[in-house]
Amino acid sequence: MARDRRHLRAWLLAGLVLAVVLTLYRADRTGVSEPSAGPCPDSALECPGAGTGPTPAPAPSADPSATGSPSPPDGTAPPSTTPSPGTGGTPTAGACSSPGACGFPDARTTGPRIALERHDTGNMSVKTDGTVIKGWDINGSLDVYANDVTIIDSRITSTNWWGINLRPGFSGLRVLHTTITAVPGKGPDNGGVDYAVSNMGGSSIEVGWCDVSVFGNALSMGQGELHDNYVHDIVAFRNQGGEWQHTDAVISGGGNKGRLTIRHNTLLNPVSVEQGATAAVGLFADTGTVSSVVVDGNWLAGGAYALYGGGPGATGIQVTDNVFSGQYHPNGGAYGLVTAWNAGGAGNVWRGNRTTDGRPVVPGPAS
Repeated sequence: MARDRRHLRAWLLAGLVLAVVLTLYRADRTGVSEPSAGPCPDSALECPGAGTGPTPAPAPSADPSATGSPSPPDGTAPPSTTPSPGTGGTPTAGACSSPGACGFPDARTTGPRIALERHDTGNMSVKTDGTVIKGWDINGSLDVYANDVTIIDSRITSTNWWGINLRPGFSGLRVLHTTITAVPGKGPDNGGVDYAVSNMGGSSIEVGWCDVSVFGNALSMGQGELHDNYVHDIVAFRNQGGEWQHTDAVISGGGNKGRLTIRHNTLLNPVSVEQGATAAVGLFADTGTVSSVVVDGNWLAGGAYALYGGGPGATGIQVTDNVFSGQYHPNGGAYGLVTAWNAGGAGNVWRGNRTTDGRPVVPGPAS
């Protein structure tokens, strides 16, 4: 009987100790958050929940810049608070301080996402359909004579005329999450380098999330999908004729058969006009009429004008929701924000474009 009572007391004591331990454990856990989700997937630019990234500033509530509004002439630098050529109205909501702070691409959100392996290829030709180049740090350039080639998560440092060039008759090129740069003074054009990505083919190519610098005409094509790229630090040079090379972050010469879409890029042209600066986006009728171009949601700065709109014959040009920055010139470009806009062209749309302090951008008539 005495032994049974001792066993009972032991069980009661053990139960009491267990109850105390559970109480202390619950108290210690109070207010502790659950573990966060696992690591970012390889395709993610930012980890979910790792902090709130920059968000695009809202567009102005009113839009006097829409096609059909009265349009003053190009070329006069505006005071910061009064209506003037290339702008209109007073500052409104939606001020934006810098590309990265306002949700536009910069060095943090472009370029390769993985460790790279050095490849001293020199000027290499790609001739096998479906080739994938991933994780390469290339000292050289790529000349593509093949279909459905993908360059992803790589770096190209060129001393050739181009970084990547798609030859006529081939299609399907994709250049993603890649840094494309050059060695200033070491290129073949009197020390200069001309095209970071050149589309000589007759079909669309895709260039996305790329960090592009140095080349005189960085992204050169009549059709393609250019999105989420950061083009910056273009370097001026005199070409083989001894003249200053015209420089553009994006350039199209017209006569294209397909659509060119330029969406959500940061396009900076810091070159002075005395050294050849032309535009952040240059749509020119050099080889034919400009048509079927979308310029949407980009950050544009620099050039003689930040945007050349295609000229009097241009049709199907949609310029919407872009932010024009005074980073290099108070009026966006040295001479103004936009020129060569054909307001009466079939399918041409101008809507929602503004300066960094929220003023609507109003283009003058094409000359």
